[in-house]
Amino acid sequence: MNKKKNVTHHPSLITHHPEGVVWHPSRVSHNDRCQLLHQQGIVLWMTGLSGSGKSTIAVETEKRLIEMGKLCYRLDGDNLRHGLNSDLGFSPEERKENIRRVAEVAALFADAGLITLVSFIAPYSDMRRFARERIGSDRFIEIYVKASVETCKKRDPKGLYKRAESGEIDQFTGVNAPYEVPGHPDLILDTEILTLDQCVAGILELLD
Repeated sequence: MNKKKNVTHHPSLITHHPEGVVWHPSRVSHNDRCQLLHQQGIVLWMTGLSGSGKSTIAVETEKRLIEMGKLCYRLDGDNLRHGLNSDLGFSPEERKENIRRVAEVAALFADAGLITLVSFIAPYSDMRRFARERIGSDRFIEIYVKASVETCKKRDPKGLYKRAESGEIDQFTGVNAPYEVPGHPDLILDTEILTLDQCVAGILELLD
């Protein structure tokens, strides 16, 4: 899980464009796409510790939105590490590159008019700030999926906390790597108190 891989990334999360690379504008606007889909393109960015419930909430919210006739797509941290981010490890720099890439994808999806559900640990505040700025504050909703380290250790659905505490995994958030709690999230879902249905209802109410 923590195998080092060759990757080029920029710790500041700023991409530099080579000479001759020019942005080509479209004749179709963001509003045109949103009107076609009868919805607003937006990103629901869920952050929290491993085991807090991010993926579970995102999966159920995606299902509910589709049932409501809304076009949406889910970007899951583990899923993207199977493909787009398969060359990245878990050092602070690689985590930043991981978030830079998903923020770029989420920004494109939101511009296309999709409701995009992002479930990433995204442990550092500067990562989440970059994502908000790249996607746009008017299209970005930060959701803190809250659960204590102790609770997440008890859940430990993947057995990762045990492996981290035994020294098998280095740079694991909540054990030997930090998690910076969001200062002013748009929504807090405390999964130690709320049921899955209540969490999804809270998100849908916020969207409404």
